[in-house]
Amino acid sequence: MAKKVYVAMSADIIHPGHLNIIKEAAKLGDVTVGVLTDAAIASYKRLPYMNYEQRAAVVAQLKGVKEVIPQEQLDYIPNLLKLKPDYVVHGTDWREGVQAKTRQGVIDTLAQWGGELYEPEYTPGISSTQLNKAIREVGTTPDIRRRRLRRLLNAKPIVRVMEAHSGLSGLIVEHASVTKDNKKHEFDAMWLSSLTDSTLKGKPDNECVDITSRLRTVNDILEITTKPIIYDGDSGGLPEHFTFLVRSLERLGVSAVIIEDKVGLKQNSLLEQGNVQQQASIEDQCHKIKMGKQAQITDEFMIIARCESLIAGKGEDDAIVRCKAYCEAGADGIMIHSKAKTPDEIVSFVKRFRAEVSADKPIVVVPSTYAQITETELAKIGVNIVIYANQLLRASYPAMKACAERILECERAQEASAEFCMPIKEILQLI
Repeated sequence: MAKKVYVAMSADIIHPGHLNIIKEAAKLGDVTVGVLTDAAIASYKRLPYMNYEQRAAVVAQLKGVKEVIPQEQLDYIPNLLKLKPDYVVHGTDWREGVQAKTRQGVIDTLAQWGGELYEPEYTPGISSTQLNKAIREVGTTPDIRRRRLRRLLNAKPIVRVMEAHSGLSGLIVEHASVTKDNKKHEFDAMWLSSLTDSTLKGKPDNECVDITSRLRTVNDILEITTKPIIYDGDSGGLPEHFTFLVRSLERLGVSAVIIEDKVGLKQNSLLEQGNVQQQASIEDQCHKIKMGKQAQITDEFMIIARCESLIAGKGEDDAIVRCKAYCEAGADGIMIHSKAKTPDEIVSFVKRFRAEVSADKPIVVVPSTYAQITETELAKIGVNIVIYANQLLRASYPAMKACAERILECERAQEASAEFCMPIKEILQLI
């Protein structure tokens, strides 16, 4: 009877290293490959380009593979306990670093039934990280980018979104990352805010920047990035106009548009002085949502309804009634907004929405004024997307202002360059 052999891999980009591992594993017996699910991969690094079904289909066709099963976690142990393989095969590259703990878990688990870990030498000259970097430099397509947000929602406990208002800020969001607890943390998507777009142009946030101008900003960012985009659609305009916005965004590869239930001249929701913004009627907002959903061509594009009831002082009951109606009208998600200094009313709403309206409809929050709440806390109560809606632009203004004032003070650029400016060499390398 043939020995049982287990190999785990992400298999997003099949390269000679993968083929060598399977070849060596097949010498030992019948090979079962555990292909990591999107959720397993997203738990420690960037979402793969191909989804699980696509990656599993590719692996199943490789010579030497007898069976393909999902590996739901980075940890091998659940699959090992089910299969009890005689061998696990993995290259030598996991003896140190992030996966060293996983490796030890495999050794300890195999010891329970006398299984062995076999480690062929790592194939030199092959790096999945470098291959992924090369793919990012080539870019992406509208279809791949558009569907990526839904994949993220299915794979991650919470999707982390940062605003981008220009090509340069888009590059920052694309590449920013930190390693924490042996996991790579980065932003999953970009938010194209009407506030930051208007501010960058020196204009008020009252929809005075037209759609044509805003779509130029979208294109600037699309050309040099690969991450999915959520577009701030303000009120969406007239229902008949909203349908054209939906199709334009969808065609470009934008993943979602968020529209708020406001009418009349827009006022920014976070204005300190009394906000007298009038909300649209539930019937009118539902009509707009329905027209938008009818206009879209693909299944991946999302229309998310933003509710201003808490901002307008109408309370949680009104917010629940409205959001339930918006969901029934076809909204793919809900954004609940608040300008409270604490997250209490958001927490209360989300818990009630999950209990009374929907257990799985995506909920979006924007913690600009209640910034003390963490992503872990938001995910725990049932939030799916957190948007950092204006921080990059807000960070850039004080730095530019201080730099300008320092030059005026010193009547030369030397001090300002030393205190505030990145070297010319670095900015040339960035672009």
